[in-house]
Amino acid sequence: MGGRLIVFEGVEGCGKTSQMQLCAEWLESLGISVIITREPGGTELGVHLRRLLLEKKDDQPVAEVTELLLYAADRAQHVAQELQPNLAAGKYILCDRYIDSTIAYQGYGRGLDMNLIHQLNQIATGGLKSDLTIWLDVDVELGLARKRGDALGLDRIEQETIAFHRRVQQGYADLAASSPSQIFRVDGSLSKEIVHKTIQEVLHLHLKELK
Repeated sequence: MGGRLIVFEGVEGCGKTSQMQLCAEWLESLGISVIITREPGGTELGVHLRRLLLEKKDDQPVAEVTELLLYAADRAQHVAQELQPNLAAGKYILCDRYIDSTIAYQGYGRGLDMNLIHQLNQIATGGLKSDLTIWLDVDVELGLARKRGDALGLDRIEQETIAFHRRVQQGYADLAASSPSQIFRVDGSLSKEIVHKTIQEVLHLHLKELK
């Protein structure tokens, strides 16, 4: 059985972390070897890049293009060090964010040039795409309310304006509409159990080895 790259996407507080863990436990119960990873921060280098990207320092703001390039650098390292080797080893990879996050956040959210974003994504990934992308769709205000209840507090991206987060949400909606065979919307506002069951159904339907 070949490896699979399954990406979880969505706005802040959509429930990706919980659902990835539940999904991993379910797949492992079926005898499938699973890796959980994330962007940014899925490699040792990425951990340092994640800190630079998400820590908020009012006296040292991160320029928008700098932000884009740092995400691309994290992705290039992640693909080379983690994704490609584990896929070659036949593992299922559950990845918290991938190329669609850059389109939604830096493209729609920041308003950066889409052609530049697509070029950087292509360079960083070498053309590696997900087998499936699960979009956990929740209202941005609900998601941010969930994050505000987190003892760790809000990071630099989470502290952006509600208008920014709504643009990001629109980005995900447009991506899902344009790629219905690749990106699957799951209502993330439902109970954790129902969301997990829906994700199971999506994977059963679209991955032949689970049928």
